[in-house]
Amino acid sequence: MGFGKRMLGSPPGQAVIGFLVSQYVRLVSHTTRWQVSNGDVLPDLLAQGRGVITITWHGGLMMIPRAWPGPEPLHLLVSRHGDGELVARAMAHFGMVMVRGSTHRQDHDRDRGGAAAMRQLLTLLKAGQSVGVTPDGPRGPARQLSAGVIALARLSGAPIVPVAIMTARHRLLRSWDSFRVPLPFSKGALVYGEPIVIQRRIDDGAQETAHREVEVALDAVTEQASHTVERAS
Repeated sequence: MGFGKRMLGSPPGQAVIGFLVSQYVRLVSHTTRWQVSNGDVLPDLLAQGRGVITITWHGGLMMIPRAWPGPEPLHLLVSRHGDGELVARAMAHFGMVMVRGSTHRQDHDRDRGGAAAMRQLLTLLKAGQSVGVTPDGPRGPARQLSAGVIALARLSGAPIVPVAIMTARHRLLRSWDSFRVPLPFSKGALVYGEPIVIQRRIDDGAQETAHREVEVALDAVTEQASHTVERAS
């Protein structure tokens, strides 16, 4: 096993890499000229004491700390496996609280941790706390919304807020989600969608319609962010 793999597989190595990633995120955040669209959405909801569900496609999760206004922490759902530990280590440096598990239904069937994560998220939302989810993670398919996000919104009553964060200068990794690594000294776009509330008592047809509405809304803010940085570059 090479040195890099040993680093990634050991808690001390993950801690060091997580710290370095967090410092890189700060560098990108502070050296990017951001254009914000619909930036009052989250502050207005949080001022009402409401918990919200922020959603971002997995490929754009690196700059999530830049999108969260605080001051209350965001509870971020991360995988128990793979890159989840590195994400957790990095995001913890921004005061975020990790919830381990998945919103994918198949994970609930195989992994009790997935169902436990859903229960924990529901408890947080009902207490007025906010959660962040990458609804196509942890393993895709890319940009396909998991059914668990709709269930979470329906059972909690919390609004879903689609969010996209993008920079003009970036690198795309050869991963299932075409993960975007932003580069510093760039122009960036931060786009918030309108809140979407899912009614608790809906039939299967209405649930499928809600699923499509949320997926389209997240694609829309992602495309808006992409067009914004393309025009700026």
